[in-house]
Amino acid sequence: MSSSISFPTVRTPSPRTLPCKTEKSLFNSRCPVRVTKFLGTRLRSSGKWLGSERLHVWKSEGPLRRPKLRVVVRSGMSTVPKKPLGLYDPAMDKDSCGVGFVAELSGEGNRNTVTDALEMLVRMTHRGACGCEPNTGDGAGIMVGLPHQFYKEVVDFELPPPGKYAIGMFFLPTSNSLREESKSVFQKVAESLGHSVLGWRSVPTNNSELGKSALLTEPVIEQVFLTPSTLSKVDLERQMYILRKLCMVAITSTLNLHNDGTTDFYICSLSSRTVVYKGQLTPAQLKDYYFADLGNESMGNNQ
Repeated sequence: MSSSISFPTVRTPSPRTLPCKTEKSLFNSRCPVRVTKFLGTRLRSSGKWLGSERLHVWKSEGPLRRPKLRVVVRSGMSTVPKKPLGLYDPAMDKDSCGVGFVAELSGEGNRNTVTDALEMLVRMTHRGACGCEPNTGDGAGIMVGLPHQFYKEVVDFELPPPGKYAIGMFFLPTSNSLREESKSVFQKVAESLGHSVLGWRSVPTNNSELGKSALLTEPVIEQVFLTPSTLSKVDLERQMYILRKLCMVAITSTLNLHNDGTTDFYICSLSSRTVVYKGQLTPAQLKDYYFADLGNESMGNNQ
């Protein structure tokens, strides 16, 4: 059973000529049908279509005219409100990459949270893309709470208690000279702001499953550990934001990098609370690429 909803006419479109086909015409020719009045728009439900049909009803005159000429636009989204309605706001509609969120309600980090997040990432593979190489993705990653226990086990220097230091996840140039120079510039900027660099850690990776395109752009990945500034009273997260902005400008200028330096030097994360593991990967490749870290049972323990 079909139903219709009438809408008031907001404005009357200007007269125009619409295409039609006469009995004598064998081709899609145009004949003069003069539309003089727009009668309104209706939504009509249809069993054959998902959603509704939007009917634009006109009164016409001219040769072979009919009392009413209907232009039908079928759309499954016809009934979506154009203005906020209840909890729905069309301004919030977005089309983007898939994002998931897994949290432990107790606030205590554990391995299961990371495992569930990795599984959820794989299940969102349909939200990503790959090129002609099925093993080269358009990017995937995971943000985890800073796993203090894990880093305490893998670094060869002493770490302060959780919340008293920050970690930076860096994509660095493959050139040894550029890489060392960029690290040197970062350390100078950090020290000028009152931070102390505790040390660097090379992040172990496994690129055996990557496609050729991803391998061509694969950077050297390292982590830096540093202390809060002795010259600032703002919270550590804000200090890291300032440091990140300043060091990107300094490194880009010093090394004369192009595209704001992002093709040669990039900071994935710089925080005392979280760390980001990502890359030009498919969701299924992420865990294996960073398996030494993400596959470790201590990953997820923030105590």
